[in-house]
Amino acid sequence: MSTPERAQTPDAAADSGARLGAELSDAVVMFHEALGALSGLSAADHKALGVLRRDGPMSARELADRTGLTAGAVTGLVDRLEDAGYARRTRHETDRRRLVIEATAPASPQVKRALVEMQEAMARVTEQFSVDELMVVARWVTLTTVTMREQAVQVGARKGARKTRD
Repeated sequence: MSTPERAQTPDAAADSGARLGAELSDAVVMFHEALGALSGLSAADHKALGVLRRDGPMSARELADRTGLTAGAVTGLVDRLEDAGYARRTRHETDRRRLVIEATAPASPQVKRALVEMQEAMARVTEQFSVDELMVVARWVTLTTVTMREQAVQVGARKGARKTRD
């Protein structure tokens, strides 16, 4: 794994940041693959289930928007979650014409334990930084999250444009 080094130039700092960002992304994907495996799910299915658990029932379109998946991919994802007993399609509370998807069970004890262990490990990491340093990290994470979401939309739009040309 790369370690942050004092960059001598802006280009070197950017290269170091890009490398660290890629390594962080890889580690996040690996962690979510491992969490999903505890439930017999892929990382994508597990992340979508997490969205449903955190934010409550939503339409397939809303879930597609939140995950960056196509409507067809969400249909397959929800089918898998239903088959595994983790989610169900049900009528909207106030508009009975609409279907929503909702999580049907909380995370398993194994997943809960893994998340608690991760929170504890991250707390040990956080303890190593001053409040000022943590404010910089929080700013970086916030800006990175916004940028990644924007880039995901842009890449997804290119995919749609490519389909129309093929």
